[in-house]
Amino acid sequence: MKNRFNLLLILCGMMLIAACTRTADQTPREINFDRDICINCLMGLADQKFSAQSVNMRNEVLWYDDLGCLVEYMKTPDWESYGGDDAVSYIGDAETGEWLRVEDAWYVFGVDTPMGYGYAAHKEKREGAFDFETTVQRINDGLTMREDFLEKKKMLHHDMN
Repeated sequence: MKNRFNLLLILCGMMLIAACTRTADQTPREINFDRDICINCLMGLADQKFSAQSVNMRNEVLWYDDLGCLVEYMKTPDWESYGGDDAVSYIGDAETGEWLRVEDAWYVFGVDTPMGYGYAAHKEKREGAFDFETTVQRINDGLTMREDFLEKKKMLHHDMN
């Protein structure tokens, strides 16, 4: 009888622990184009084919409108407090918009992107494509189209005045 009682207590305890344990849902989310903005540059998301997202262990989502914004945000102290090392990040495939894990995508350079970093993600490897680690290093080394992008924006703004 005592063994049955102990077994019942153990089972109840395990059920209580299982009920209180919440698992993280780190699957990609759908963009709400009316509301979601890039955490890095505060621009509204415009195209899933270039957008990225990070989902942390607390089921919180951060959005980026360009791969470069994700890379820049990863260098901030806010990334660490968000739990970035445990977050799963996704980027839209440049052809289909399908969410790909950033580490699994292949990146080509020379594409017009929302913030001018110039990298587009693809599911399949192509000639001249870079893996995620190499792409991050290239962005950190300044190998982007950002300078031309900003100059063009400045010229457009200048023409409006």
